[in-house]
Amino acid sequence: MSGTSLVSARERAIAVLGGEPDDATLRRYLHGIAGVDAVGLEQRAAGLGTRSIKTSSKKWALDRIIELIDLTTLEGADTPGKVRSLVAKAVNPDPSDASTPRVAAVCVYGDMVPFAVDALGAAHGDPDDGLISVAAVATAFPSGRASLDIKLADTAEAVAAGADEIDMVIDRGAFLAGRYGLVFDQIAAVKAACARPDGTSASLKVILETGELVTYDNVRRASWLSILAGGDFIKTSTGKVAPAATLPVTLLMLEVVRDWHLATGQRIGVKPAGGIRSSKDAIKYLVTVAETVGEDWLQPHLFRFGASSLLNDVLLQRQKIATGHYSGADYVTID
Repeated sequence: MSGTSLVSARERAIAVLGGEPDDATLRRYLHGIAGVDAVGLEQRAAGLGTRSIKTSSKKWALDRIIELIDLTTLEGADTPGKVRSLVAKAVNPDPSDASTPRVAAVCVYGDMVPFAVDALGAAHGDPDDGLISVAAVATAFPSGRASLDIKLADTAEAVAAGADEIDMVIDRGAFLAGRYGLVFDQIAAVKAACARPDGTSASLKVILETGELVTYDNVRRASWLSILAGGDFIKTSTGKVAPAATLPVTLLMLEVVRDWHLATGQRIGVKPAGGIRSSKDAIKYLVTVAETVGEDWLQPHLFRFGASSLLNDVLLQRQKIATGHYSGADYVTID
């Protein structure tokens, strides 16, 4: 997958901002965006969360959820063996049902990328083509507390090892202190580090860690800033901070993506991550995407779920549709 180049992102940012993306210009632009109506946002999210899906559409919805999952293991105790087991599940989520689709990607720490690539073999590739990407968290995930040189080396190493996607974290301290130019420059530099020798680029997902941004206004500003700096996706959370993904926050980020698309014609992806564990909740997100930016966004290069346990619940729901009864949890593998 190729993403936005550093040059085009900066040029577009200058055109949008009317000046260089420094602290003063970015502050003037970001603080000029209309404030979020928190009550209205939460009411709309709650309303979308009550929408029902017809029984005939549920199988489609469950399959689509699987196709949009970044199956994730991000623990200090991760081993090559655990990554290989994760990949086996990503490729063949339900060995009892060959019709089960594959997930979009496996998401691992950078040092685990070579093992994921090797384990995927011929299944490694673009999820829009039915293959599986390798996503790597980088830039001193999850805190983001490291020098830029370290963040760039972290990113470049993962890309060189075969990562198709980089999930970076913004410097929340800098953002909350109003150092928007620094955050812009870091995202743009990480995007440049995603470049490959053949001229293509790994896709860049920018993690806002919305649970630490405190307000909806900050989430909106961080979303705009991340897109201006060249992010291909905006992502809610690392999954290490509570609250992680919520429906109102995801709705707000989808609205930013919609407005950006209307203004520029460019499509940006959204990834809610952390805390989405049930099929019922995931379906609410599908409805929210369809109602906010349209069903065209329900494809791997524009929407993902960051999850580890969600897949198991979806598989149990698929088995219920196929057999008429619920299977026990031991009918799916433990991640």
